[in-house]
Amino acid sequence: MISKSKIKLINSLSQKKFRDETRLFVAEGTKLVMDLIPAFQCSILAATSAWLKDHEGLKADETIETGTDKFNKISNLKSPQGVLAVFIKPEYHWNVQELSHKLTLALDDVQDPGNLGTIIRIADWFGITDIFCSESSVDAFNPKTVQATMGALARVKVHTVNLVEFLQNCQSELPIYGTFMDGENIYSKKLTQQGIIVMGNEGNGISTETGKLVTERLLIPNYPVGQITSESLNVAVATALICAEFRRRI
Repeated sequence: MISKSKIKLINSLSQKKFRDETRLFVAEGTKLVMDLIPAFQCSILAATSAWLKDHEGLKADETIETGTDKFNKISNLKSPQGVLAVFIKPEYHWNVQELSHKLTLALDDVQDPGNLGTIIRIADWFGITDIFCSESSVDAFNPKTVQATMGALARVKVHTVNLVEFLQNCQSELPIYGTFMDGENIYSKKLTQQGIIVMGNEGNGISTETGKLVTERLLIPNYPVGQITSESLNVAVATALICAEFRRRI
């Protein structure tokens, strides 16, 4: 039986303040929980009797069996799947030398949790293992972001950093790519397999301060050239196009 205090704790983790204080985050649904449970320490596994019967032997600090009515009080899904896990947030470390051998994403003030979750999933698909988010970006452990990753969070490390300082530390070692309306056509420009790709805010793009540190300016051209089209691409869609082009050059 799940206690009122546990219900209160789990519900509080929808807010970043409490995720930061407790260093906990929530994941919900069978696929997501099963993908994340090997990768992160599970503090609480709350599930219905039927779900636990079908999924024996899972490792958690505390396993709570609960009825459907009680479970619905902690669920954030429109159609609850009978399982929710509270995980301990990981602590990741990085250094420039490790990054110098691979492709990395950096996000400058991405605000939408769905966009961030999709970008994490895109990174996972294209073999990008590290994403560096500015301090003003949406939290990677927001429940909506976690849900949108579809389990990719188990394989992609998301770091929150002062983005300007991070890029300054990397600038002498790696090319820094970014998308701009006056950039070079990505389909004809020479690309490397090591570097940092900066993606900007949904409405404003890459900030002026961050843009000064970009050494390689890219453009995803519209078609046909010169025709009036949509003003911009969704940041997750743009990320997918850019990552695909980098990987196509291998």
